This record gives sequence, structure tokens and C-alpha cells, in this order.
Amino acid sequence: MCGIAGFTRFHCDLGDETTLERMGEAIRHRGPDAQGSYLQGPIALHHRRLSIIDLSAAGNQPMHSHCSRYTIVFNGEIYNFLELREALANTGYPFRTHTDTEVILALYARKGRDCLADLNGMFAFALWDQEAETLFLARDRIGKKPLYYSSINGDIAFASELKALLAAGLVQREIRIDALRDYFSYQYIPDPKTIFEGVFKLEPGHWLEITAGGQRKAQYWDLSFLANATEEDQATKLLGKHIQKATRRRMVADVPLGAFLSGGVDSSGIVATMSQLSEHPVTTCSIGFDEKRFNETEFARIVAEKYATNHHEYVVKERVAENLLEIARYFDEPFADPSLVPTYFVSKLARQQVTVALAGDGGDEVFAGYEKYAIDAIENRWRERVPAFIRHNLLHPIATLLHRSPFGLLRRAGTLLSALATEAAMGFYLSNAQITDAQWQRIASEDTQERLSDYHPSAIVLDTYRRCDGTDHLSRILYTDIKTFLPGDILVKVDRMSMAHALEVRAPLLDYELVEFAAHLPSALKFRDGEKKRILKAVFKPSLPNAILDRRKMGFSPPLADWFRDELRNLAEEKLLKAKDGLPGYFKVERIRELWTQHQARTHDHGAVLWSLLMFQLWWQEYMSDA
Repeated sequence: MCGIAGFTRFHCDLGDETTLERMGEAIRHRGPDAQGSYLQGPIALHHRRLSIIDLSAAGNQPMHSHCSRYTIVFNGEIYNFLELREALANTGYPFRTHTDTEVILALYARKGRDCLADLNGMFAFALWDQEAETLFLARDRIGKKPLYYSSINGDIAFASELKALLAAGLVQREIRIDALRDYFSYQYIPDPKTIFEGVFKLEPGHWLEITAGGQRKAQYWDLSFLANATEEDQATKLLGKHIQKATRRRMVADVPLGAFLSGGVDSSGIVATMSQLSEHPVTTCSIGFDEKRFNETEFARIVAEKYATNHHEYVVKERVAENLLEIARYFDEPFADPSLVPTYFVSKLARQQVTVALAGDGGDEVFAGYEKYAIDAIENRWRERVPAFIRHNLLHPIATLLHRSPFGLLRRAGTLLSALATEAAMGFYLSNAQITDAQWQRIASEDTQERLSDYHPSAIVLDTYRRCDGTDHLSRILYTDIKTFLPGDILVKVDRMSMAHALEVRAPLLDYELVEFAAHLPSALKFRDGEKKRILKAVFKPSLPNAILDRRKMGFSPPLADWFRDELRNLAEEKLLKAKDGLPGYFKVERIRELWTQHQARTHDHGAVLWSLLMFQLWWQEYMSDA
């Protein structure tokens, strides 16, 4: 895993070697093993390396093709590079290294932008064609690796993380107000937006080409949910082969390798598969919390003992506030998924043992594993049975009344009725939004609401839901999450927290061929009669005990409500109620104080909203206070 950065100089001088050095220093944590720059004419490239494959200096970047026409900086891993290398070598390409980086160079020299169809992996790269004076940027299909960019007077600056662009002074720190609204609904900022005006994320499955004459962006991959008629037994066997193949490919490394083990079905299944493929005990790492209802380590221990893994555990029990300040620095946009805390600690623990870790990421989004899918299925059945005029004219007013209740159970019932009162896509948004419209209107300042005009963050879910070619509701919401929640939340969290410790994380269940296979399966093989991840559990049934397969999903989240009344109380009180800038510029401080008072009095649980407010303020303090 690595970090990349750079810029073009077709029309204006965006910087020099010193600028590149500043960009590289801002993302040093992504690649502590080596660094390199290339500055020639209209192109400037920088690379920070975390050595995984071919540890020799020959693997350092920027890397040039044998003919010197092409130069690349690359972040990621190409899992099928050995097969590609063999095929390219047979055509006469004179390879000088054993890296996957050189395979991309050779493939691009042969196929141009069409090379992306052949790459199986996680990647973000920038490739300069000296002869054509063209910069080609690309991001992997699922969005495992990040890539930010900004157009500046006809030129472009790009980097693995936003902080590199900020460090170089290449972008203005002007808050994009609709992105701020998105953040409070989703706990992250969906691509292609960022928190700043004029700065964008390259979407997963897209490429961007830049010349002196202009820029062109295109999508090279999408996911189809048109179901194939497949027998369950046959589909289970084929899925098992996909998982074995994807796991085996991700176990290739020239450095120590292990796995995250939460005790859930996904990570446990990956550890079981690794153990079956490995001649040596797998190194596994687990994180837990003091409070039992948030602690999964006992389940992780069952799997660790079954496969005699080299197991390591860590319990998060103190100094949460102190660590949170450190953790927040790695997110250069507001980000509020609370599972970032255990992800930070499990990455830290894993890095003490290994340099590469496999994880179960993607199992829930690809195979319908979240509880929200079961709830949404029930909602949709009722939505189909209750006439629209009743849902719109009766349920909505009742929901509005329930939302005003001081009791959490009644407010959740109000959210359910709101979802039932509307159409399926909007219902999915309402059921999963982290803040209601009423809460937003109560805490957002009049100026903030006026600047938003008629914008509503549900547009992101609605547009994505409608793009899916699947014919049933479950297919459409899985597509929506794979296109939004997965790359915007889950993969950002894992990337930033693992890179904070120079750890590479690989996700076999996000192999694009496996994801495509799963998408074409009938929805009933993923969710039926209340059983989530039906076919995935069938694959892992011979390998995992029933205690793992049948347990209720716990999730990877800390006890927020308790933290705000204990470990985080002093920090949160200072940041939320005494801030001089940041929150006061966009919100009504008196309303935030009201939420705080109610939460401390235990009359309400405002943990989710308070957490979003706190993480925004910590981000502001790090990236805006001294701007």
C-alpha cells in the first residue's frame, strides 16, 4: 500500500520539487519505506512506498516503462499480476522487476485505457504518457483505494488523501454546504463530492484523462443485478470456489500476513479459508470493549481455537478521548462512523504482528447481512399492502407526532412510519439517515438552511437506487449500498485507519469477480424468511461452528451513549459547547446544548447526533482553525 500525489503544469505553474515534497510528507504514513519524485515539463509525480511485493529498490516509484515513454505512481495491489505478467512476457515485454506496478505499465503500453478491464485488484494510479502528453488517472471498481483531485485553471492536482492537496496550498478551504448536509445524514461525504468546493473524489470504476486541451472522465465498470436462474446447491459450490480463489490471491505477499477476526461470519469465514490454504497457523487480531454487549472477542476466540491461529486480542477500556484526537487527524474530511475507533485499534494491534491483513469487509453489503435489510424487507411488504393514499395521508401525520416524543422507542416508531408513508427508495433513505429532517432543522442555523435552499441529501440514494437494473427491492438497495455506503464509509474507514499504521488490508469478499457473481444470484439466495447472508453461511457451514453461524450480528461499534456520559464527557463538553469557530458558524449552539443536557439527564439518547457534531468539530480544529 502506498500514497500518490502530483499535478500537471500545462497552463500554469502549480509547483516544483518543494511542492511535491510537501505533498509527500503529508501522506508519509501511507508509505514509510521509500519515496520518489518525477518532475519534467508539464508533469509532476510523487510516491510514498509501503513495500509488499518485490521488496528491493527496483520496486520504488515513480516507475518508468522500459521504453521510457510511460511513468506511473500506483497505490494498491493487482492480485492477478502474475498471470498478466506471464502473458505480457510471452509477447516480448522485457520486465525488469517482479512488481505488479510494472505489469500495469506494460499492460497500458499495449492496451491504453482498456487495460483496466484486465486488472483484478484494489488500485488508484496516475500514469503519464510522455509522447502524447496525457495524464491518466484510474480507480478500482469497488473503491478500495482513494483518489482526490481538483481542476485549477485547466490543470489538475491529485493525491491519495485530501491533506496532500491542502499541504501544497493547491486548493481553497471553502466548505461545500451540501456536502456538510450530506455528512450529517450519512456520517460521511458521498463521492464525487468532498467537504471543499472544487475538490472531488474520482468515483470507483472511473478513469480521468487530462491533456493540455482538456479533461475527460468516464465510467469503465458497473454492477448488474439481473438475476440468473441458479440452483442453490450449484450456486453455493461456485461461490465457495470464488471465495477460495479470491482468498488465495490475497495471500501472496513478501511480508508477514494475517487477518482481522471479529467473530462474525465474514471474518471468521475468511480466517477458516486462509487456514485451509496455509501450511502455517494464521495470525489473527481481535478488538473488544469492556462492556459485554459490545464485546465480540469471545466469539473470535472460538474460531481462533478451532483453527489454532496465532491469536492476539486488545480491549479498548481507557484513554478514549486522548486516542480520539489522534484518530481524527487521519480523516481529512468530516467522518463519523463510530467503528473507526475499534478499526484504529485492531489495525494498530495487527501492525505489531504483520504488514498485510485480510478482512471480511463487503460480506454484509454483497450478501445482505445488515439488520437494516431485514427491517427494510418488512417495511416494503407493508408498503406494498397498504394503499398509497392511506400511507401518505394517515401515517405521515402520526409519524410527525411520534418524532416529537422524548422516548427513543416512540421516535424510532416514528421513523418507521415515515418510511412506510413514502416510496421504497425514499423509505430506505429515511430508515438509514443518521439525522432526521426535524433534528436538522432544529440545530442548523437559519443561514445554513437558507444556503442549502431546496437541497436534500436523499437525492443521492434516490438517484443510485434508480440506476440499478435489478427487478426487486433488495437488489436495488444492495446496489445502492455497494455504490455509496461501501466506498464512502466502510472502505474509507479501513483505508485511513490501516494506513495510519502502514498496514495493508485486503478484502477477498470484495473481489470484483465474486461481487459480480453474487449480484447475479437471485435475492432469495441472499435473504429469505428472515435469514441474512443465506448462501454465504451455506458456504461456510462446513468450516464454522453454529455458535458463529447462528449468532445475532453485533456490529463493530463502540458504546457511544455511555462514552458521552463517561470517557468522552469532558472532551465533548469542551468541543461542543465552548467552540469559538466551526460548529457556531453552521449550527445553533443553544440547540446543541439542549441535546447535551437531555443526553446527560438520560431522558434522550442523542449519541449518534452528538458524535457527528463532535467529529465535525475535531475535523474543523485540525483542518480549518489555522487555515
